[in-house]
Amino acid sequence: MDNLRVLVVDDEPLSARGHAEYVARVPGFVVAATVGTVREAIQTLSHGQIDLILLDLNLPDGHGLDIARAIRAAGRPVDILTITAGREVELVRAAVSLGVVGYLLKPFTFADLRERLAAYRRYREGIASTTTASQSGVDEFFRDLRRPMTVGGLPPKGLAGNVLDRVIELLREARPEGLSASEVGTALGMSRVSARRYLQYLADEGRAGRGQRLGGSGRPEVTFEWRD
Repeated sequence: MDNLRVLVVDDEPLSARGHAEYVARVPGFVVAATVGTVREAIQTLSHGQIDLILLDLNLPDGHGLDIARAIRAAGRPVDILTITAGREVELVRAAVSLGVVGYLLKPFTFADLRERLAAYRRYREGIASTTTASQSGVDEFFRDLRRPMTVGGLPPKGLAGNVLDRVIELLREARPEGLSASEVGTALGMSRVSARRYLQYLADEGRAGRGQRLGGSGRPEVTFEWRD
């Protein structure tokens, strides 16, 4: 199967760029375009092939679900993965009624999105490999789309998903020695206390282990090592 083309829709430039970078890191996906309004999204959809929309719901000229309604009304075979901070049950219900293939709550990490995209690609590959479907086959298609994420849950309030990803990358690069909160803080331009919150969260999730080494002062220093 060819690369799946993704349209990123988010009116916040930094968020849009971050989401696009996430998508580009997942094998089998390419970013076709990044837009910030309902109007731009609909124009882009009318001029090129899009397989999946990564859709923020709060846009300056309308609601993200207006794009979903326009797609359904036009009969376009485009799938939608919503990315939003909206947790209202009615909003979730409206999105499901419009056939979205996933509902990802902000803030999320690269691993969260990667797993959703991987599940979507398995679904697309399964659809492409058959012309007729049995009940078990249909169940398998939906099971792939709805499969719970196996990575840790969303980071708690106060921890940014993009920063958490950078902390994880630093720990992976530092294997097997590990890093201290001071070292992570220096690398990311944040305080030692803030860096320690991210490191402690990963340790509590079981994704990082704690160790000790002698610091420059001769005192033991707590370090954190990434666990695959």
